Amino acid sequence: MLYESTRGEFRKVSSAEAIKLGIAPDGGLFVPSEIKKISASKLAEMTGLTYQDKAAIILTDYLSDFTEEEIRECVSKGYGHARFDVPEIAPLRQLDSSLHVLELWHGPTSAFKDMALQILPHLMTRAAAKTGEKSTIVILVATSGDTGKAALEGFRDVPGTKIIVFYPQEGVSRMQKLQMVTQEGSNVAVVAVQGNFDDAQTGVKSIFGDKQFNLELSRQNYSLSSANSINWGRLVPQIVYYFSAYLDLLARGCIKQDEKINFVVPTGNFGNILAAYYASQMGLPVNRLVCASNANNVLTDFIHTGIYNRDRDFKKTLSPSMDILISSNLERLLYHLCNRDPARVRGWMSDLNQKGVYHIDKDTRVGIDRMFWSAYSNDQETLETIRSVYQRYGYLVDTHTAVGLSVYQKYAAATGDVARTVVASTASPFKFNESVARAILGEEDVKGKDEFELLQALGETSGMAIPGGLRGLDQKPVLFRETAAKEQMKAFVRKILSV
Repeated sequence: MLYESTRGEFRKVSSAEAIKLGIAPDGGLFVPSEIKKISASKLAEMTGLTYQDKAAIILTDYLSDFTEEEIRECVSKGYGHARFDVPEIAPLRQLDSSLHVLELWHGPTSAFKDMALQILPHLMTRAAAKTGEKSTIVILVATSGDTGKAALEGFRDVPGTKIIVFYPQEGVSRMQKLQMVTQEGSNVAVVAVQGNFDDAQTGVKSIFGDKQFNLELSRQNYSLSSANSINWGRLVPQIVYYFSAYLDLLARGCIKQDEKINFVVPTGNFGNILAAYYASQMGLPVNRLVCASNANNVLTDFIHTGIYNRDRDFKKTLSPSMDILISSNLERLLYHLCNRDPARVRGWMSDLNQKGVYHIDKDTRVGIDRMFWSAYSNDQETLETIRSVYQRYGYLVDTHTAVGLSVYQKYAAATGDVARTVVASTASPFKFNESVARAILGEEDVKGKDEFELLQALGETSGMAIPGGLRGLDQKPVLFRETAAKEQMKAFVRKILSV
């Protein structure tokens, strides 16, 4: 299996090279040269397997230059029970006869990013060895909150690597910020960027695209890579949990073989729902992919109009991990839907960079309309959904999952679709406890309490155990706290690496 750039101006590479590089040198994203298919009979055979076994089967299809033994070793290390607090890894919870929630937050940082970032460091070190890489790999990460901590935790003290995380100074919750700035490890660093996530992401991409700077790093025996979902090694493990959810429904007798289901995915950077798209193209019976946005509804507008326009007010919401106006992974989808025409993709991305807007052609839009539907949920609707879901089902959800559930209700009302539906739950409710407590306990009971007092109150009210990684964060020493303007990010990389 080889990988090609969506911009079409770089050679095809192996999976190990794609993972090591992270982003293609021409600025594009690596995609597989073909989509592997899983037959209905193979899918039936996978029913009842452990999550680890399912992961090994799917990853083997895309990591052809890794041996089966290497993949199983990476899977074992990434999804060991010591790292996740439930044996299922990604358990499926039923709310009613047609609605299920896929819990993707049982890893060490209580967010869905663990599903990929617990295995990526093992894939990365294997990839470096396979490609003869002798330099220290420097992982650059732009985060809207959850990726940063998950990447820091995953790459902590991994030999041959360093990791630098950039997060928007005022764009993450206090809990997310504390998770990052208290991260232990001899090879980790954290920098707050004066701006929003798009500023951090643009800065990181500009560093990757600076050939002179990369040459300078190379002379000092450093090479850059990414742990964002622009890296195929980060995206491909996410395909697994969509298969896992479907197979769990099949094993429980909730659906019949070949019965199509819906997935509702709260997303800002489009990576999580793109993984579901790849699963559907591989043969998973998917009826519709519902893209759930918050008030930064650039994706919703795009899916309904075919026009991507980032020239709009950036809004800070109660679902900060989705506060994004430039959705990088959409480029991969467009590449597939326009029949792998890199010239068209280059044109669209150039328009986005220079004008802030692009228009896709009619045929490409047809492909989007066939599979995707989208709506958004504002903060008030998000809080109301948290409250109503708890009152109706006794089930506690975070703000991002609430966006997904709110949009699902809009989808069902607009379409009348009664197909069985799985909503991706992307974070523990305790990770965004201030908003969840406001919805569940009321404004008066929240007033004057900090996030850690609210953790305890939510735990006592819901009867749920507080994740270990969130307890005591306010007592840990702050190990890293640097602040930079977007234009200074490169200087901070130099400073941290001492080059």
